[in-house]
Amino acid sequence: MIELGKINTLEVLREVSFGLYLGKDDDEVLLPIKYEKEEFELGDWIDVFVYLDNEGRTISTTLNPKILLDHFAVLKVNQVTQHGAFFDMGIDKDLFVPFKEQREKVQESEYHLVYMYLDEKTERLVGSTKTNKFINFDKVDLEKNQEVSLLIYEKNQFGYAAIVDNQYKGMLFESDIFEPLQIGSIITGFVKNIRDDNKIDLRIQKVGMQGIEDHAQKILDLLKKSNGFLNLNDKSNPEDIKNHLKMSKKAFKKAIGTLYKKRLIKITDQGIELVSET
Repeated sequence: MIELGKINTLEVLREVSFGLYLGKDDDEVLLPIKYEKEEFELGDWIDVFVYLDNEGRTISTTLNPKILLDHFAVLKVNQVTQHGAFFDMGIDKDLFVPFKEQREKVQESEYHLVYMYLDEKTERLVGSTKTNKFINFDKVDLEKNQEVSLLIYEKNQFGYAAIVDNQYKGMLFESDIFEPLQIGSIITGFVKNIRDDNKIDLRIQKVGMQGIEDHAQKILDLLKKSNGFLNLNDKSNPEDIKNHLKMSKKAFKKAIGTLYKKRLIKITDQGIELVSET
């Protein structure tokens, strides 16, 4: 069955003057000729996004959408009309967000967190900025230090807010951020803490031995690129360490401690030096 709003892997069934017909399980859809990025042959299987065009016809595209069915994304408002707003979803058709599904009135060129769902009445893909109703605020089925996917959607006074694994909301506090983050980006993070009220605190760096090893390797690689010397040591200002290495001073001290024990570096009053191989 071909599914709207999702990436479908479909077989090339036949060629017509205006495109290709793709299908699976006795269901088929047109791929217009303008989306044929390469030469496809009958029997090939290709990945396409399926949606309804402005005439309500099921259509497919090889363009990569910025949002999928039952997912969140940060999208730009392309147009506001008397019926609602249209958001750029990365394909030829914009995503419609009716006024009743807007948390607040949106303006053209603004960016908002949007959730895309299939409207049961119209059987069309629709967006909503009233995202809380699609978030799981009840039971958090995650564990401390678990690796998760983060959609960064807002900068506030505490840090950055994120959608966690497409179902929860979490917070990355400034104290746990060591590199610039871009609104709308999807990054890998880790669960730092789950509070009693099910709010999730996040971090973007690993903890434990794996985190130390990763930081140690990063420092080692930078030393090799810097003629074997870095003007940083355990007495350095935390901000200098953060700016140069994108890690906390605590993580830095543990990492250089590991490198020192392995006799890979020397720690001096001026900084750290790579031990020459003999």
